[in-house]
Amino acid sequence: MSTAPAARPAWAAADPYSAALRTGRGPLFLRRTDGWLLPLEVERWCARADAVDRAVLDRCEGAVLDVGCGPGRLVAELAARGRTALGIDVSEAAVEQTARLGCPALRRSVFEPLPGEGRWDTVLLMDGNVGIGGDPRALLRRIARILRPGGLLLAETAPVDIEERTLVQVVDVAHDRAAPGDPFPWARIGTPALLRLAVRAGWRPADQWTTDQWTTGQWTADQWTAGQWTAGDRRFVALRSRTASSSAEPPKRTAVISSQRARKPSGDSPVADR
Repeated sequence: MSTAPAARPAWAAADPYSAALRTGRGPLFLRRTDGWLLPLEVERWCARADAVDRAVLDRCEGAVLDVGCGPGRLVAELAARGRTALGIDVSEAAVEQTARLGCPALRRSVFEPLPGEGRWDTVLLMDGNVGIGGDPRALLRRIARILRPGGLLLAETAPVDIEERTLVQVVDVAHDRAAPGDPFPWARIGTPALLRLAVRAGWRPADQWTTDQWTTGQWTADQWTAGQWTAGDRRFVALRSRTASSSAEPPKRTAVISSQRARKPSGDSPVADR
């Protein structure tokens, strides 16, 4: 895919998704056009950052942009640590939930203009958000432009070795509801495939690791309802963008941010949009 994905996919108008975020409860799925279901971990996203999340956030450097922030648990944890952080999401409900935590968030696609472009120290792609837009290559190119030279990308990959691009809808199978609009592009990509794409695009692998955790694997609605869980893991990759010397771009100062929707916690210093 040579062009950037649409700025506002059908996910932005996903009524079941908005309802689930506001209640903090699922079950909710991404449904492929052939009927295959991928569960979304709404309860975990709406809870506080867990031990696995916190271990990832320990690796963050400088100012952090959380792409696809959802209801804001990671932005809230970063703010509690006194770190400058901004969440972006195409879901109005997600931005509202993040704002209720007293954290800055913008309703915006990662493919739209963002404050502090080229100056962010760390970008997060957690909870499967490496699949945003259905084209990991395009997403990696975009993230490289958002980060400062030599900046850090922390991405959560699929718990299996897969490279899949597909069309999906957000569905609530319990109430037989689907998001309005056409299916939107999504991707699932495992660590080996993401590393291959990243190296070809000029990224430098910094680390990869796995943690024991309940997996988001393939489920049918009946399996979900019956509670047939399987032990699994969460997998992560750390990547470095091109350095200033290799990109021929001068170093830029730390990103600065603002949000019209939420004030920053009182412990943070003021920031300004650019």
